[in-house]
Amino acid sequence: MKDVMSGQSNSPKAQESSSFEYPIHELLASRRSGRSFSAEPVHAVTLATLFEAARWAASSFNEQPWNFIFATKETPEDFARMLNCLLDFNIQWAKSAAVLILSIARLNFAGTEKPNRLALHDVGQATANLQIQATALGLFAHPMAGFDIEKTRNEFSIPRDHEPMSVIAVGYPGKPDDLPEKLRVRELTPRKRFLQSSFVSNRNLL
Repeated sequence: MKDVMSGQSNSPKAQESSSFEYPIHELLASRRSGRSFSAEPVHAVTLATLFEAARWAASSFNEQPWNFIFATKETPEDFARMLNCLLDFNIQWAKSAAVLILSIARLNFAGTEKPNRLALHDVGQATANLQIQATALGLFAHPMAGFDIEKTRNEFSIPRDHEPMSVIAVGYPGKPDDLPEKLRVRELTPRKRFLQSSFVSNRNLL
């Protein structure tokens, strides 16, 4: 919707665009961790495309220390199994997603079993690739830290040398009006980020 006086858009995306310090790619600018999902399914090829994007993420020594377990609405028992690992706050909106994806980090190098200090970092890179690919395909991909780690570990037989990282809700955008009021306000609020000056320096950190 445009402001009649200024001719400027009042949409969250437009407000965000005016807050960018420097221009960035449209996929990065439009990526959003939405909570409102439609009932439209995510087809198998589309889902495989997301995992292909994750597959080609950069990783230390090309170790690729990521694993993903997914569940779709087409398999209700599997979907419920993963959904029930979430905290109640996240269940109330993630239940509408078409897909839930559990990301897992392998903590040791495969060849030597020595600790891989960058494993968590690299799984984050793979997840970011997945999110950007989702944005390119018109999907929301929303990673959540709010899940029961031990319940998840037991439910999916995850060994101690692997770390459950996040559960990612994936689906096509729905109507924010379908969300509870507090979540609806969050959904419609423009994103905010710290200024570069608060975290970028050519001197010491402190």
